[in-house]
Amino acid sequence: MFGSPRVLTAMTFTSTVEMGTCTIAFDERVLTPRPWTLMQSVWAAELSPDLPDGPILELCAGAGQIGLVAAVATGRPLVQVDIDPAACEFARMNAAHAGIAERVVVRCEPLEGVTTSNERYPLILADPPYLPSEQVRQWPNDPTRAIDGGPDGLELIRGCLAVKQSALAAGGIGLLQIAGSGQVDQLIAELPDDLAVREVRQFDSVRAVALIGHRPRARR
Repeated sequence: MFGSPRVLTAMTFTSTVEMGTCTIAFDERVLTPRPWTLMQSVWAAELSPDLPDGPILELCAGAGQIGLVAAVATGRPLVQVDIDPAACEFARMNAAHAGIAERVVVRCEPLEGVTTSNERYPLILADPPYLPSEQVRQWPNDPTRAIDGGPDGLELIRGCLAVKQSALAAGGIGLLQIAGSGQVDQLIAELPDDLAVREVRQFDSVRAVALIGHRPRARR
């Protein structure tokens, strides 16, 4: 599942790539789906049976591969969020191609205010831009907005953490793509007081996924 993506077709500027159980369409306007992003999908499927009922929320969804593979594997409904209209267009297209369009909602808007005060999700996925701005030039073929995490790389991560804090259901978990072990300490320092990093899985030295959950309440 984590092998290099295999491009199946290419017409004009649109290509498709096999990602897990789904075929994902994309073009040069969005970030090319990376194989390591499916760590979240696989981990989500492992965790799902022990989580409360309810939909998956995917933040910074891009072309949608992480949430779609997880939704197919778990049978859960899916809400995907991205600010980029092109990404949202592909996320909807890819949901339809996967045969689950009827249980996928795509919201094309910023992270701030994307959920209402009464929305709660047992599983929240996120693959935000996490590169410091000074490193973006090293990836000239990637859309800047899809990889630029601000001066310290945490700008969009902070937005994802705010959504997780407000929308994570009791007993739920969040999965967050980060820039390897080097960003773990930064992430922990940025966590709201009621959230904690419970586990980190490494793909390699510069790519990892953190599992975030509610911090246990102290007993009186």
